Formats: sequence, structure tokens, C-alpha cells
Amino acid sequence: MCGIVGVVSNAPVNQLLYDALLLLQHRGQDAAGIVTLLEHKFFMHKAKGMVRDVFRTRNMRGLPGDVGLGQVRYPTAGNAYSEEEAQPFYVNAPFGIVLVHNGNLTNAHALRTELFSTDHRHTNTESDSEVLLNVLAHELDRATRGGLLNSATVFEAVRNTQRRLRGSYAVVALIAGHGLLAFRDPYGIRPLAMGRGADGTIMVASESVALEGSGHVFERNIAPGEAVFVDLQGQVHAEQCADAPTLKPCIFEFVYLARPDSVLDGISVYQARLNLGETLAKRVVSTVPPSEIDVIIPIPESSRPSATQLAHLLGVPYREGFVKNRYVGRTFIMPGQGVRKKSVRQKLNVIASEFKGRNVLLVDDSIVRGTTSREIVQMARDAGARKVYLASAAPPVRYPNVYGIDMPTKDELVAHDRTVEQIRELIGCDALIYQDVDAMKRAIGSLNPKLDGFDASCFDGVYVTGDIDTEAISRMNGNRPRIEETGEDSSRLALPNLAE
Repeated sequence: MCGIVGVVSNAPVNQLLYDALLLLQHRGQDAAGIVTLLEHKFFMHKAKGMVRDVFRTRNMRGLPGDVGLGQVRYPTAGNAYSEEEAQPFYVNAPFGIVLVHNGNLTNAHALRTELFSTDHRHTNTESDSEVLLNVLAHELDRATRGGLLNSATVFEAVRNTQRRLRGSYAVVALIAGHGLLAFRDPYGIRPLAMGRGADGTIMVASESVALEGSGHVFERNIAPGEAVFVDLQGQVHAEQCADAPTLKPCIFEFVYLARPDSVLDGISVYQARLNLGETLAKRVVSTVPPSEIDVIIPIPESSRPSATQLAHLLGVPYREGFVKNRYVGRTFIMPGQGVRKKSVRQKLNVIASEFKGRNVLLVDDSIVRGTTSREIVQMARDAGARKVYLASAAPPVRYPNVYGIDMPTKDELVAHDRTVEQIRELIGCDALIYQDVDAMKRAIGSLNPKLDGFDASCFDGVYVTGDIDTEAISRMNGNRPRIEETGEDSSRLALPNLAE
């Protein structure tokens, strides 16, 4: 999962790109990069780390130009340690292209072989984003046939690129001397929105919050399969480039990934989470009588809207029982279970008075590996809770995600091949309540009836691209980020939620 942004303006864009990346920081904390275009020359700075650490004054001064793009990265494929795999990526032919990508190609291995043997192009990293860039570059070369580039040839190249790609992708690219290109996969799995500033600036970004927070007015979402080309004069050209587009966005964006103040594909993320709390209330009542719950406490931060709505409907007091330390590093790369447990307690601290002697219902947005949930339940008991119930606003995560979220192999998922009772025993709570898959889809889908459905593959095992089987998942797991440990819940502590 990553956050991407691109800008065409009539004024320097380096500060604007920086500000937009700060607004997208929740989508990736491992690396950040910016490229600007001045006349026919690219200027790039990228490195591992948070936006505020990667870009210093001297770096910003080295990014001139009125056109640019940027990315914040959370790796889901390739080498998590390599600075070379930080984006943007660059190729010098044809024209000179830089590209940022949010998503995950499911056929990257086959494409890499094609690029070498048929297209005679070389990739130097394990990143699927570099593969995507080279496929696009090859198709642009074919479309222009050594001639001029215009919107028609750009769209022809995107059309042929999409016919070769499988998986999820929201892409922003700069073509030297020509303009900015943005396109989205035919299922719209990863989000991409477009807006305009009062001065005529055009911006595309992963979430509407990056547009609004940087002074732009949200205009629309880029449609599944659509390509948008913005020339250097600020003229916007758009065309549908997919053979059979259908809107099935990733439902986990609404459950956890996106900021609550964003609107994705016509759906308010905040309202989606309120709706999840409403449907979750029915599940809670059927498992634990509200009279046996003294207080409802969210596990920070994405679960707060669901917990608020749940408490309101059940007539049970809502309290903040955990305080989050935003300045503790990620726990998923720390070696040893003992060190990881210590880091969970460093990241979250309890307000003991909210637990002591009470039957507490903890509300989380989702449960992936279960290690974090088990530790948090124990923290509640240590603080004096009489009983600890746990409710998840999302259904059990039973299947790996292959579309750009670093969810682990099925054997690492606490819900895979286990009953709810078996999961409850592992986590150590007195009752465990999960959201229902169909109820989740209805709760979020009701906010935009024009959707064709969702990719909810991590919950229901249905992969919308239709090319995923056990063998494909095993092959893709072989290209997961090489990091020292991945023992924490990737849905919670591997991605410290800076969104709220």
C-alpha cells in the first residue's frame, strides 16, 4: 500500500508535493520520493524514511519545476531494505519517464520475463513498479513509432499496457517535455482522485484528503480503467482504456487504510465506519447482552467511529481507555517476540480507571495475526478488567491479500482454518464478536449504489481479477518484502495509523 500524488501547475510544485505527501503519510512510512520536471529535465530525491525526515531544505531547493509527482511507500513486494526500490522509478526511453505506483501486479514475474526476452528491456530491482514502468515505456514507444506523442498515442499505450497487466494499480507518471499521465486498473481496486486549484493547478492523488488539505477542490475520481493525460499547458484529456471496466474497490480501504476524512469512490470513509458499528451492534447483542457490558473502549485509532456508533446503539458508555504514543517506531521489524511485546506496550498505554472492576468491550477495526489483540486483551486484564470482550468491525481475515496490502500468508492469519471459538481461546478474551461479511458489504456499499461490488478477498477469498489461485499466491509470497521479522498484526502496528 502506498500513497501517490501528481501535479501540473504554473508555479513551483515542490512544496505542494511535500504537503500532499504529508497528508498521505498514513499510506506508507518506509520511504518517500519526489520528482519535478523543469523543461526536459527531471530532478529527483528519494530515500527511506518518513516525509519529514527524507526532505530537508537543501533537498527541496534541488526540486525545481512546475510539474511533479511523489510517493510514500509501504512495501508489499520486493526488498524492503533497498533504497533503490523507493519510488519514483525512471527510464530514459522513450522521451524519459518517471512513475509512481500504488497497488500490486499479480503477474509481475511473467512480465519481467517478457520484458527481457521479447521487449528487450532490463529491470534492475525486484519491484513490480519498475516492471510496470517498463511495460508502459515499451507500449509508449510502440504507440509513437518514433514519432510525436499526443493524447491519442498516450491512450493507445495505456490501452495496450492494461491488456498486459494483472492485479491492482493506480499510477501517476511524468513524460519529459509532454505532461502528466494517471490511470487506474480496470477494477478500480486502488483509489485515485483528481482536483483543481484556484490558480488552475491540476492534482491527482490517492485520497481526496490530499486534494482538499492542499487547497484543491475535489472534482472526481478517476474511473476504473480510465487514463487522464494533463499536458504542460494544463489541458486535461481523458479516455476509457479498459476493455471491460467495473468498479470493485478494495473494501479494506474503508475498514482501515484510508483516512476517515477522505471520500473514496463516492463513499465517506467516516460514514462507512459508522455503518460498520451499526451492523456490528446486531452481532454483539446476539453474543453478549448489553446489560453485561459496562463500557465500550476502542483500540486506537481507526475503530473509533465504529465503537462510537456501537456504544450509542447499545446504550453503553463510550470511553477512551488506551492512549497511543505516536512517536514509537514500528514493531513489525523488531527481532524476537519479547521485544515485540514490549513495543506494543510502549505504543499503547492504558487508563487503568476505565478498566478496573468493569466488564469491558474492546472494539478493533480488524484482526489479522492476532498477536497484538492477545497482548491488548492482557493489558486490559492487567489494568483490572473483570471481563474482556473483543469485537472486530471487520469479518475474520482468512485469506492473503494480493492487491497491495502486506497481509501475510494464510498460515500466519489467526482466522485461517480456525473457528471463532478457537480464535477466542488464542486471543484470550471472554467473548469474540466478528462482523459478518455480507453485512459489511451492505453497510459500505449502501453509501454508493453505483458500485459493482468490492474486492473483499481477504475476507471471502474471491479475487476479482480472476487470475489468483494457490500457486499464484505461493509465488507472490516468495516476493514479499524481505524484512527481519513480520510477527505483528500488519493491519495495526506494521502500519502506524497517522491518519487520525
